[in-house]
Amino acid sequence: MPHVADWKKEKVADLENLTNTHEIIGIVNLADIPAPQLQTMRRSLGKDAILRMSRKNFIKIALEQSDKDVEGLADYLEGQPAMVFTEMNPFKLFKILEDSKTEAPAKAGSIAPADIVVPAGDTSFPPGPILGELQQAGIPAKIDKGKIVVTDDATVVSEGEEIPKNVADILTKLEIHPMEVGIDLLAVCEGDTIYTADVLKIDEEETRQTIANAFQSALNLSVFAGILNSESTPVLIQKAANEALNLALNANILTSETTDKILGKAYSQMLALASQLSEDATDDELKDKLSSQATVAAAPVADDNDDEVEEEEEEEDEEVSAAAGLGALFG
Repeated sequence: MPHVADWKKEKVADLENLTNTHEIIGIVNLADIPAPQLQTMRRSLGKDAILRMSRKNFIKIALEQSDKDVEGLADYLEGQPAMVFTEMNPFKLFKILEDSKTEAPAKAGSIAPADIVVPAGDTSFPPGPILGELQQAGIPAKIDKGKIVVTDDATVVSEGEEIPKNVADILTKLEIHPMEVGIDLLAVCEGDTIYTADVLKIDEEETRQTIANAFQSALNLSVFAGILNSESTPVLIQKAANEALNLALNANILTSETTDKILGKAYSQMLALASQLSEDATDDELKDKLSSQATVAAAPVADDNDDEVEEEEEEEDEEVSAAAGLGALFG
């Protein structure tokens, strides 16, 4: 067998040991990350994760020799691979790495991650050769009041297309940085499950709304099925109270909650019945009440700012009138 240098064995042994002693093992791509940004991103992980850069074949060997079933991670070794070891939730790890990404200038030959748009508006450039550079890059521009102005929004590179050198140069001059520099988490292994980046990338607001909708649906089901729990019990009690009140009102059962409502209902029914009778069938008191009702119905709606004391007095008068009206009809 060919001799293997000790330093290589140590590199593999270190990766293998970290794989065996951590619950979460991830594969990341560190390609095109400048050293200062990489150090900043390392600090963002703090003590919660360990990042190890190594050769692809070293990582493959470590994954194969590990006590865990993690060989599948070897399928995600891209660019300049590295391994990340942690105990934190894979989704949290992905979010931390995504949040640590920073804007970067466009480079010739890079692939646009999204449509690159130069917005209309003033630039800081005085008239000069740069006007031609803008136009050659597909950016509509002209001189206006001693400045170069972009006349319309211009999509200079579409998503997925390669960025030409002249476009990259002009974007840098315009201080438009369409690229992102950061650690790309390609896959994470937790137990026997491998999560890829497309699974780990979630819309937090959409997820919250989904959970809220699921909670509401579960609560509705509990209420309709009469299942008692900490959330449904208060709703069920209120529902039962409302149903009991409606039953008592419909059955004319007098209680402290229903008496006023039943008297008010009876009074209204009495006036409605009396309004259908001939004048000879009603006495003067009842005629006055019918006349008062017609006057109240024709009066304009009271202003919302009326004194509360006046409202209470009107309610008291109505209760007294209700009792008197019942006596006039059934006495």
